[in-house]
Amino acid sequence: MDRRSFICTLAGGLLAAPLGAGAQQRGEVYRVGYLGLGARRDALADSLLRALHDLGYVEGQNLVIEFRWAAGNAARLPDLADELARARVDVIMAFSTQGVRAAKRATETIPIIFVAGNPVMNGVVASLAHPGGNATGVALQVIGAVKASQLLKEAVPKVSRIAYLYDPRSTPPEQMKALEDNVDLKLLRVTVRPIPFSDTVDSDGIAKKIGTATDGLILQNSPSLQLAAQQLCTLARQRRLPTIGTRLLFAEDGCLIAYGEDEFDCTRQMASIVHKILMGAKPADVPVEQQTKVKLKINLKTAKALGLTIPQSLLLRADQVIE
Repeated sequence: MDRRSFICTLAGGLLAAPLGAGAQQRGEVYRVGYLGLGARRDALADSLLRALHDLGYVEGQNLVIEFRWAAGNAARLPDLADELARARVDVIMAFSTQGVRAAKRATETIPIIFVAGNPVMNGVVASLAHPGGNATGVALQVIGAVKASQLLKEAVPKVSRIAYLYDPRSTPPEQMKALEDNVDLKLLRVTVRPIPFSDTVDSDGIAKKIGTATDGLILQNSPSLQLAAQQLCTLARQRRLPTIGTRLLFAEDGCLIAYGEDEFDCTRQMASIVHKILMGAKPADVPVEQQTKVKLKINLKTAKALGLTIPQSLLLRADQVIE
């Protein structure tokens, strides 16, 4: 083989090597903690593991995942985070503001990688560019009630009295207070009534809080509402309430409209940050990444069940339509 052929062969081999070759070449077994509010391994967890696999981390070979599930009970998160800290995992992955707070209370030394909204405002990091401490991750955009109301009004113009289910543990009171005199809502000619939501679904209790005068519903993207979304969407259909969720996956749960980030993209970002940390980077020095693309999903099955026709102008803007 001549020198030129050797160099080309070597270069081709380097380009073909997986991004995470360093993870495999080290010969180490990494133990990663997964702190989830759900009850079992789901599509997002599988997506994250695929992203880690693409970076050279193979479960059962050089990767052990220590799953801890709160089964819908956020009060369990501190104890589960303590378990992971005692297990001395290499990294803790947290998928909510409550989860990352619990992890930060459990350890000041184990790196924590999160996907959460408003990490600066919620005191999770000092800043996006310079997180400080032992936590970094992916910051979700927070889709507020005003934007959700605009989309719901565009889909169903007759909507004027909207109930907004939100989690008070991850939402500042002043944010709800600001809805009372919001100029954009006045221009839309809608009123938004915030209703705090707990971890459990009491259909009768929620129906009573929503009341009979409500003609639209917004579901905030929060861990408690993620777990209850399917039941709440069923209740909304029974009450013939058009509903928008500020999480893209809420459309699969039965929301008429869903608007939010692609969380599967978030898992790829999260895996990349985990890789950086396992290769020696310090969380304090790894900037928090942000999701910049928000997608729109419309559920025409729900529209049909509610007897609604979605305007063509909105359908054309949708990134996905469920038929």
